[in-house]
Amino acid sequence: MCGIAGILSFKPHKNIEQALLEKMNNAQQHRGPNDQGYYNQCGVGLAHRRLSIIDLAGGHQPIFNEDDQVVVVFNGEIYNFQTIAEQLKTLGHTFKTHSDTETIVHAWEEWGVDCLSHFNGMFAFALWDNNKQELFIARDRIGEKPLHYAITGDDLIFGSELKVLKQHPNCPRELDPEAIEDYLTLGYIPDPKCIYKNVYKLQAGHYLHIKKSDKTTVKQTQYWDLPWNEASYPNEETSNEELIKKLKDAVNLRLVSEVPLGAFLSGGVDSSAVVAMMSQLQQKPVNTCAIGFDVPEFNETDFAQLVADRYKTEHRVEIVNHEDFDLIDKLTQIYDEPYADSSALPTYRVCEMAKKHVTVCLSGDGGDEIFAGYRRYKFHMQEERARNKIPFSIRKPLFSSLGKIYPKADWAPQFLRAKTTFQSLGMSSAHAYLNSMSKLRQDERQKLYSKSFKQKLNGYNSVKVFDQVLKGKTFKDPLKMIQYLDFKTWMTGDILTKVDRASMAHALEVRVPMLDHTFIEWAFKVPSTQNLKQGEGKASLKSALEPHLPHDNLYRKKMGFSIPLAQWLRGPLKDKLEKVLQSSSLQNLDIFEQTQLEKLNQQHQSGQSDHSASLWTIMMLGLFLQNEATENAA
Repeated sequence: MCGIAGILSFKPHKNIEQALLEKMNNAQQHRGPNDQGYYNQCGVGLAHRRLSIIDLAGGHQPIFNEDDQVVVVFNGEIYNFQTIAEQLKTLGHTFKTHSDTETIVHAWEEWGVDCLSHFNGMFAFALWDNNKQELFIARDRIGEKPLHYAITGDDLIFGSELKVLKQHPNCPRELDPEAIEDYLTLGYIPDPKCIYKNVYKLQAGHYLHIKKSDKTTVKQTQYWDLPWNEASYPNEETSNEELIKKLKDAVNLRLVSEVPLGAFLSGGVDSSAVVAMMSQLQQKPVNTCAIGFDVPEFNETDFAQLVADRYKTEHRVEIVNHEDFDLIDKLTQIYDEPYADSSALPTYRVCEMAKKHVTVCLSGDGGDEIFAGYRRYKFHMQEERARNKIPFSIRKPLFSSLGKIYPKADWAPQFLRAKTTFQSLGMSSAHAYLNSMSKLRQDERQKLYSKSFKQKLNGYNSVKVFDQVLKGKTFKDPLKMIQYLDFKTWMTGDILTKVDRASMAHALEVRVPMLDHTFIEWAFKVPSTQNLKQGEGKASLKSALEPHLPHDNLYRKKMGFSIPLAQWLRGPLKDKLEKVLQSSSLQNLDIFEQTQLEKLNQQHQSGQSDHSASLWTIMMLGLFLQNEATENAA
């Protein structure tokens, strides 16, 4: 696990300033504290920070081919590199190291762009071919590893994190109103946008193939997608057997390491499944790490202990104080742009804990998205049945009107919290899903926005994010559609961003077996009827795991990696929240009508409504803006 950075000049005969390249690279020292390396020739500068995992002695980067005309800097792991290396050796390639990185340069020589189809792994890399005068930048299929880029005059700049690009004096710093709208809707800024105009994230499963002589070649090209339109597997019994085999294969690929390796163990289905497979694949006990909270309703450590006892793992637990909110300001710096997933706090803590014992950790992320584990999937399908019974021409005016007049009742039982449901019933399936999972719904955002900010948006609405993802696609299965949407937005923009930044802040490598692309290509074709049964999510995964895990771990109420957010914002974080809402950095940007913002907070503080998700999202935006103001003043 590492960090990469670089500068490509489109201007002939221009040299890259070495001091600037080093400054960019040093901004991500936390990603690779063990080593650094540079390539700087003829208008191409590549930089690398290394966290040593495989080939500790020989894996120094950049790495070259036989005649030093192809060079690569690489962040991630190619899990099947040994198989690829043997194949390339039979084709006449000579290897100088035993690292997975070197397979990339030889694979490029042999297969060109198609080399990506041979790699099984998580990666972001930049490869310079001096003979062809081409730069090739690629990101893994699911988006486990990040890559940001921008064109600044005659230069292309890129790096693993946004803070790398910000070291360049010409990096764009104008805030993008559309990105702010997306953030306030989703709680993160979805690819390919960044918080700054004209700065981009390379999307998952995409690459850039750039000719040095032509700036217009900087455009993203997709090389992989989920099998969204393929037939399903009908046989449930066969699916159970195949699922375990394929999951075990995915886990086994991720056990290659020359440094201590372990696993996160929350006690939920997904992390428990990974630990079960690891325990069956290796002789020595698995190192497992868990954190809990000193509030019972947020503490899962008893369930983690059940799995640890069954498989006799080397289990370590740390209890976190439920008022562990000192990290909030640090998160703003770690994530580089507004980020509102409050589970980033416990994720940071579990990575901090794990690093004390291991350098590589396996995670159970991905199971909810693949096997329909989120409760919101169940609720969406209930709404979908109602949508199918009433023609859209009747639904839209009827339920849109009810959604406007029905009061928001967070305190009421679930079936009486009808405002969002009524709104969603008046929408298309995709727009309804966005509405139900929004941090601030469209009507809430419109009420809060100032006139000037609405003018800046010029009619833009975050529904366009989902519209773009679904462009040209028709789903017969509405559950597969929203799972697909989550993979393309939530998985990359929220989950994997959270894991990457939190782990890299501690120089910890996290590997995610359930995001193995061969596993996903199979699992995404399991019929929805096998995944969501009688309101039980992840039914196929749980059924397959019954011989491997305790019943209580499989069939208990899902808790998630939560924190007591509503209580925090009414208690120990109340003053901080109010200071941010009244801060000049937030007010000067003129996004919100201040009176509406204060009303939102008053309703929350009085207990009239639970606006914790909305207020946390706005607070994290305000803290980001304060940090921006401090950086700009420095």
